[in-house]
Amino acid sequence: MIHIILYEPEIPQNTGALIRLSANMGAQLHLIQPYAFDLSEKKVRRAGLDYAELAQLHEHASLSEAIERIQPNRVFALTTKAHRLYTDPTFEAGDAFLFGPETRGLPQSVLDEHTPEHRLTIPMTPGGRSLNLANAASIVAYEAWRQLAFEGAKPLQTDI
Repeated sequence: MIHIILYEPEIPQNTGALIRLSANMGAQLHLIQPYAFDLSEKKVRRAGLDYAELAQLHEHASLSEAIERIQPNRVFALTTKAHRLYTDPTFEAGDAFLFGPETRGLPQSVLDEHTPEHRLTIPMTPGGRSLNLANAASIVAYEAWRQLAFEGAKPLQTDI
């Protein structure tokens, strides 16, 4: 199992989409307060559809509290300021992926807590500033799950 950590998320639709993603891949989703919306907002519910009951969603007052409670193997901070691709590490069950707020990314003080080998980036074409939070988290989470042989996935249909 992997952990997706959203540090002070701002856009309810992204969080809703990641509730749905985490439910469908068996990841745990962690929200670090404060966030700019109420989880009961219609926008969160619409994006998450009826997956909220299936998701393992946890709220935390701070990042340090979340890390203490999660006890991840490793924490990888995702940032456009990294030089290591998200495909470079060999991921392990229990790894956590930390994503910053949509409008500003992770603060430098948070990035400074992670060594360069634990800071990852997703490549983009020149001129690209950043990806949508839900898209970025999906890319990284599915790469980690792929490396873990899609552990826990339902069996593939073979009669197609």
